[in-house]
Amino acid sequence: MGNGHGHESIFDIDAGDDRQRGEGPAGHAETDSVQWVLQPRGSAKMRGPQHFDHSVRRGIRLKDYEGALGGDADQLKRIFPDGVARLWGSTPTQHTGNAKAVALRNRKVGDEVLFYAQNTFIARASILGLLHNRDLAAAVWGVDEETQSTWEHIMALGDVVEFQVPAQPILTALAMTPPLRSLTLVRAAERRRHLRLLEGQVPAAAKRPSGERESATPAQAMGRAELLTALGTLDADVPDEGRTRHGSLTLLWAIGRLVSGQGRLAPADVCRSQLEPILEEFGAPGVSVSLEYSFRHLRDSGLWDVVGTERRRPDPVALAASVESGAQAGLRREAARLLRQPLARAEAIGLLCTTYFENIDQLELLERVGLGGYAHASGADEGDGERDGDGEPARPRGRRQVTSSRPDRDQRLANRVKLLHLHQCQVCGLRLDTRFGHYSEAAHIRGLGSPHDGPEVLSNLLCLCPNHHVQFDTLSIFIDEHWNVRRSRDRELISPLTRHPEHAIDEECVEYHRALCGRSRYSLDSG
Repeated sequence: MGNGHGHESIFDIDAGDDRQRGEGPAGHAETDSVQWVLQPRGSAKMRGPQHFDHSVRRGIRLKDYEGALGGDADQLKRIFPDGVARLWGSTPTQHTGNAKAVALRNRKVGDEVLFYAQNTFIARASILGLLHNRDLAAAVWGVDEETQSTWEHIMALGDVVEFQVPAQPILTALAMTPPLRSLTLVRAAERRRHLRLLEGQVPAAAKRPSGERESATPAQAMGRAELLTALGTLDADVPDEGRTRHGSLTLLWAIGRLVSGQGRLAPADVCRSQLEPILEEFGAPGVSVSLEYSFRHLRDSGLWDVVGTERRRPDPVALAASVESGAQAGLRREAARLLRQPLARAEAIGLLCTTYFENIDQLELLERVGLGGYAHASGADEGDGERDGDGEPARPRGRRQVTSSRPDRDQRLANRVKLLHLHQCQVCGLRLDTRFGHYSEAAHIRGLGSPHDGPEVLSNLLCLCPNHHVQFDTLSIFIDEHWNVRRSRDRELISPLTRHPEHAIDEECVEYHRALCGRSRYSLDSG
């Protein structure tokens, strides 16, 4: 099996050092000083295939090895907060100058491991941490009966991708004679020179093990559909017990920065001071906060970037703990561009809330990240105790007191929609009798106030009873693509929306409201 050495972790990578990222072949961001660690998988006699399947493809559950983790427990739990670790190890060597000894001594966090078997490169992975732990190795892989050695030099791995690429062209270019028999280090300059030989042959549909995410469409090719698909599948293949909500919380925080007019990137110290308390409060209970893990996870989805200001870019697997490095993190440029568009932003917020935050206080969360207005169809410009454009008491809008100038409502439009429908609710048909006539409410489909900025036109109004007005404004019901009113939580049909030939309804406003409810056409369960 493989090799490891020392206790370097992702927190040791400083964006201000010489491990900077450039742009590699096929549009991939590559680290200038990344080395190749050529790793033989091992033969069937050595149980190489079984070990690879056990500890790399499927990963080990850290809680099953608590007694063997020793002093490496904190580091491994920080690198793998979902509790599933992908590990590979190497036996020690008595030599100091052979290829294996050099590789053990000089490999580092951030390097790329290429797994080799039967004259084929079968997978690659990134080194996230290095440790030396005989007890853990023996517990995971056992002990060789002949030598009584175990694979105690351990690599913690991430971004595992499986493929089948002939090894001979690459080994020949590296002046190596197949087959590969020993752990071997290829220095960064040599790797850059021959990287095209690997990149040109790895298929686009390369297989990732369960729990590892496939990299999303490159940012330059990202459209609205790709953005929302990436948002809706952040936890794809992650077991329920491993879901931290940290990635989705980070994205909501980043969208809140965009809405408030801040840039897409935030300095490292701002990320830590603002984001870590949010992850602590709203993340899954009992899970330690790790910005590095969250950022790496989001980077794999194609939504996130970590850059340096003094040089080009820091290592992709870390935020960079050093504030002096000038490191910044945030949404990738194309994702930020899309999220500045009102409809895409409403779809994204609704989708994140519906998919990841069903059992937490969404109103409180949205307030915390600066998106309180998106918790209500009328926006954030109508505070408690105010009266709406019909002179009716405004319903509660949230916990935050808001002082602002509200948009003027056209009372004639409100009266017009009520008279067209004879005060009958377009959802349930109820018409409330009063002593002097009938009562109904005019509801804006896309709210006039910030952040929705809907139009004050008849086609942006519905005639509703008070109950369904409250439900519509609080996003608990929505209108689907076929003009049926459904419950947002489970899409249960309530009734067809009553239409009137003289009351045209703006389909874009309906689509916007549907997006706020997390039920846009890009929602995973919208069918």
